[in-house]
Amino acid sequence: MMTFAICDDEPLMAQELARRLADFMRERSVTDYSVSSFSSGRALLEGAAGFDAVFLDIRMEQPDGMETARLLRGRGDHSLLVFVTVLKECVFDCFQVEAFDYLLKPVDGARFRRTMDRILRRLEQRTAEGVAVRRGTGCEIVPFSDLVYCEVLGRKVYLHKRDGTVIDYYDRLEDLERRLDGRFFKCHRSYLVNLDWVRGCRGGQVLLSQGEPIPASRLRERELTQALLRRLRKRGV
Repeated sequence: MMTFAICDDEPLMAQELARRLADFMRERSVTDYSVSSFSSGRALLEGAAGFDAVFLDIRMEQPDGMETARLLRGRGDHSLLVFVTVLKECVFDCFQVEAFDYLLKPVDGARFRRTMDRILRRLEQRTAEGVAVRRGTGCEIVPFSDLVYCEVLGRKVYLHKRDGTVIDYYDRLEDLERRLDGRFFKCHRSYLVNLDWVRGCRGGQVLLSQGEPIPASRLRERELTQALLRRLRKRGV
């Protein structure tokens, strides 16, 4: 499911964006999505984490939209940020928070649809990078970007997702590791962590941008630090 957030302190503007988004999804025959609305940056920050895309006003009470975006990025949020504002002069500030797009109010319908087309393409690319989980006769694709860490307990692997949910199935951690990409690091014999969600390593623990810390082998702490630096350079951070 694709998840969207609208953060604007003007109720009519928030309603208009929600209507435009619903109309676009109906035109594209997309039904598997959800939209959450927030009336302030604080409400967004205190709400559910890990939206796929966020439409964010800039001119709001503190924290304003730009500061809200900085706080989201600071805690490891990888949402596609689309600023929706009357402030033309803030466009260059958006590069600092890796904004996906910048829409001026009043929002032009054609411009909005082009932005949504780009969002769908980007989300499809993210989904293509995932791991297939088979349970019984069913199969679920979990995007790599949704995985915070993986752990093994007994004969089961537990996939901890960014929205706080956990998927468990029968597998070996070694087999799962071969199916993941270079953003994952084996920090412990029972744990694989997504480096994009790591904030540091200290005292035998990996500190995550969300959730509780997980164990790290002291013998692998230095290698973890080097892997994290390589990952940051690759992402251009």
